[in-house]
Amino acid sequence: MIEILYEDNHLIAVNKRSSDLSQGDKTGDTSLDTEVKKYIAEKYKKPGDVFLGVVHRLDRPVSGVILYARTSKALARLNEMFRSNEVKKTYLAIVRERPPEEEATITHFLKKNEQQNKTYVYDHEVKGSKEGSLTYRLAGRSERYYILEIRLHSGRHHQIRAQMAKIGCPVKGDLKYGFSRSNEDGSISLMARRIEFIHPVKKEKLIITAPFPKGDIWKEFRNAEV
Repeated sequence: MIEILYEDNHLIAVNKRSSDLSQGDKTGDTSLDTEVKKYIAEKYKKPGDVFLGVVHRLDRPVSGVILYARTSKALARLNEMFRSNEVKKTYLAIVRERPPEEEATITHFLKKNEQQNKTYVYDHEVKGSKEGSLTYRLAGRSERYYILEIRLHSGRHHQIRAQMAKIGCPVKGDLKYGFSRSNEDGSISLMARRIEFIHPVKKEKLIITAPFPKGDIWKEFRNAEV
């Protein structure tokens, strides 16, 4: 069963599980957009193909709020809003190492390696790289870990994972970017906590928040200032 966080005639936002694919890929596994289409078809008794526009994606091991468009009009406007950075995305990441500063904006140059499906991070521009920027804030700590609130200013491939690793704070469970051990459920401890934007049709401000994932590690941070 999918968990609906927001729904109207134009948009639908769901709480992605860490095992879900945002959109179909070569694995052939059932993707979240397929599940959402099925939900809409059954709820509204829609015959034939259901329109659903993929506005943005989350990496498979990442959980949290993900937004889809239910009309082509909403899709076009949301695509432009994402391109022009009018959508505010807030993430939470659990890391083992304390970050260098309590709060900071970091900027690097990121280059994706297609064969490895991995992003490499540089302090200076290299051929094929793109600038990526984010702001992090230390929001809480437990006995062994820290939780960071992160706001993206760009939308690069694996951006949070790669930039956090670059400053010595790989996300818990993220073997690809240098964490020592995987999480038991195959997830990484990174979630899309909140998305804020102006509704593309109604022109009202929307703030959609996902609940914390299940699991003991997230329970430790439920009272953090996030």
